[in-house]
Amino acid sequence: MKPGITFKLFIAILAASILAAAAMGLGAHLSFKRGFVGYLNEQGRQRLDELQPVLARAYVEQGGWEHLRDNRRAWFGLVRPPRPADRSQRPAPPESELTGLTLRMALLDVDFRLVNGNPGAGRDSLLRPVVVAGRTVGWLALVPFQQAATAAGLAFQERLLKTNALILALVLVLAALLAMVLARTFLAPVKAIARATRRLAAGDYSTRIEVDSRDEIGGLAGDFNQLARALDSAERQRRDFMADVSHELRTPLAVLRGELEAIEDGVRPLTPEAIKSLQGEVGMLSKLVNDLYELALSDVGALTYGMTPLDLREVVQQSVDSFRERFQQQGLTLTCTLPARPLPMQGDEGRLRQLFANLCENSLRYTDAGGCLQITARVREQTLVVEFADSAPGVPEALLPRLFERFYRVESSRNRASGGAGLGLALCQRIVAAHGGDITAQASALGGLCLLLTFPLSPGAAS
Repeated sequence: MKPGITFKLFIAILAASILAAAAMGLGAHLSFKRGFVGYLNEQGRQRLDELQPVLARAYVEQGGWEHLRDNRRAWFGLVRPPRPADRSQRPAPPESELTGLTLRMALLDVDFRLVNGNPGAGRDSLLRPVVVAGRTVGWLALVPFQQAATAAGLAFQERLLKTNALILALVLVLAALLAMVLARTFLAPVKAIARATRRLAAGDYSTRIEVDSRDEIGGLAGDFNQLARALDSAERQRRDFMADVSHELRTPLAVLRGELEAIEDGVRPLTPEAIKSLQGEVGMLSKLVNDLYELALSDVGALTYGMTPLDLREVVQQSVDSFRERFQQQGLTLTCTLPARPLPMQGDEGRLRQLFANLCENSLRYTDAGGCLQITARVREQTLVVEFADSAPGVPEALLPRLFERFYRVESSRNRASGGAGLGLALCQRIVAAHGGDITAQASALGGLCLLLTFPLSPGAAS
């Protein structure tokens, strides 16, 4: 079984803590060792400075060093710290005596020959001159500490090492506990995201993660929630799309089947009116299938466009002319106001005709009898603006942005005699976007719906 990320993070934090504790312990040990030896040597220097005048007086009183040569009692009597006057008390010996300072000192004559004291003293020792009447008569020498060699020093070092070892062990235990807590704390939200991801992959798009931090993990949780919401929305749209498609396809098929069965059973005669009704249902079905096909191509970027220079004014005029008779039959007024000068742009003439035909068809279906549709085109700065404004009924303002959704109709109860499948405006939006333009819906001054289209003007055209 491979170790998990919690174990790996625990080991990483623990290893870093151990290395840091070991480095601190080693540094403290080396620092103390050097500092301790330096401290002992500094004590020796201070004691040498104190003994210089003592030895100078002894030299004057005795007329030389002969009274000290090979006389260890006299020597120690001079260099040992003075005893207190009250002999009844037994104070602790001076700290310098505990480190063997007296045993490391020696007296050398003016030629650096040993008079008394440590035989290892010489020219390389720590020296202080003994001066009498401005003349050096001898040298007070101290063998420096290279390491703690006395029993007291060794005992002190041993106690220090044990204390450091105990502290190091305590630090390691605390580091292990801290590493465990940190590993679980840091990885808890990561594990929550991993569990949520598995639920999301299993199809539970309602999964959400509570975001309780503003760091990178909190940002990851926020991104996960956004992804879950997007997938949830996409799944709902997919279900709605499948339901709408099946409904829209089933309705004309059911009508066709009923009509054909009625003719087959002799209930309805095969008249031109019956054939026309069947053709109408087939045409409706064909239009729905074509719209679905073109929307699918648009979604994957496979809807082809042959962009060429054209005059948008002519395309609008020709599209409007093809609908005039149908508007008259429905009792609707169709007006088109175009500028006298051309409206140059880059576009696919066939797709633009399809766009304007869908917009005219939309007004034709939903405008009340006796109403009107006004189409205007103009240049605004470096933009071509085409406006389709019809009369009542209008669309509630809150529903305007939804008009470009697939299968959306303001009144879901509208039947197929007046309403379409709700794909026309969705396809129009794709066509406008492919031409680098934009389409928006707003309330019309005539009481109905106003669709405002903008296209980029051809470069070099007058504004």
